[in-house]
Amino acid sequence: MSTKPLAGIRVLDLTRVLAGPFCTMVLADLGADVVKVERPDGGDDARQYGPFLPSGESGYFASVNRGKKSIVLDLKDSDDRETFLALVDRADVLVENFRPGTMERLGFASDVLRARNPRLVYASATGFGRSGPDAGKAAYDVIVQARSGLMSLTGHDAEEPARVGSSISDILAGLYTATGVCAALRERERTGAGCDLDLAMLDCSVSVLENAVARFALSGEPPVPLGTRHPSISPFQAFRAADGRLVIAAGNDQLWRVLCRALGDESLADDPLLATNRDRCANATHLEARVNARLAERPVAEWLTILEQARIPASSINDMSHVLADPQLAARGMWHPLVDRDGHELLTAGTPFRIDGEKPALQPRWPRLGEHTAEVCDAWLVPARGMAGPAATTRGAVESSAAPTASRS
Repeated sequence: MSTKPLAGIRVLDLTRVLAGPFCTMVLADLGADVVKVERPDGGDDARQYGPFLPSGESGYFASVNRGKKSIVLDLKDSDDRETFLALVDRADVLVENFRPGTMERLGFASDVLRARNPRLVYASATGFGRSGPDAGKAAYDVIVQARSGLMSLTGHDAEEPARVGSSISDILAGLYTATGVCAALRERERTGAGCDLDLAMLDCSVSVLENAVARFALSGEPPVPLGTRHPSISPFQAFRAADGRLVIAAGNDQLWRVLCRALGDESLADDPLLATNRDRCANATHLEARVNARLAERPVAEWLTILEQARIPASSINDMSHVLADPQLAARGMWHPLVDRDGHELLTAGTPFRIDGEKPALQPRWPRLGEHTAEVCDAWLVPARGMAGPAATTRGAVESSAAPTASRS
């Protein structure tokens, strides 16, 4: 199999900030030709979000827009609208994450565009979806984490809920949208027709609540934050050693007995309060106290060696300095350097895809605003109608001369 399974697929990317751009970055990593359509007056809002490179360009924007091309179109301008519609005629996929109703007001609703191009896969990623009483509301990741129930499960105390440390609701929406696009393209091979995809951040976040829904449905009690503990498996959490914390996951009764031997305390295995996984979950505080008492005798590094020899899953709790030095990630090629036009390098996470033992080759650049306007119009439109877009070929690249004055995340 080619490491670029989406090679030849043309994607019009009308997305901005995170959920949509993450989706289209995944598609670009898999070989799609992704053209980012941006407004002329500054483009994607994320271009103004920090951290910033010495050139003044946004590292935030760069990290989720690698391998794409940027064109500038004013979708309220008659000539640019004509160019946009001509691009739609040649596209396989269109992805947008405007608030519901925006594309309709512009005259570019899914049914309108798919009437022009019946093979078009139209994908919409919004906060709450296109239906329901809250369809028109704006959403940000922290709002969706709270509303979905995810935040109520995160942290150490129900009185002090915590946001997951990355914008996971945005990322989930991006991944689900990319998955939907790939499935729709596969179905198009069978039917010849595209389709309309309606993804909501809220739906995506609820879909990954794991067993929280089942626990509430069966007990009638809302699950609460448990820190690092798992509600149904024990031990499966962080413990304290002599010089810091480590995580141990002994996910069944056999592993528990092996762990007791590795800790040098056979009496743990004979403790009737800890005999089975159900017992250990019911007596989690007792388990934690007994295990911590043994772990306090040695530093984290020594315990990790002992536990590895015993084949007990365990890990230190790494910060980013340790993650970037992790030999496993290096062996998997998970770091991808981006380089700006001044030669400044920005290290980013690469793609997790490995296909037939190879990872897709990733581009080292992200697009400047409008950088590819003429190129895209020539490549997409000239074969179709013998001429480039009336406005797009003359507008050219648009680059801000002023560095951002503030960063938002």
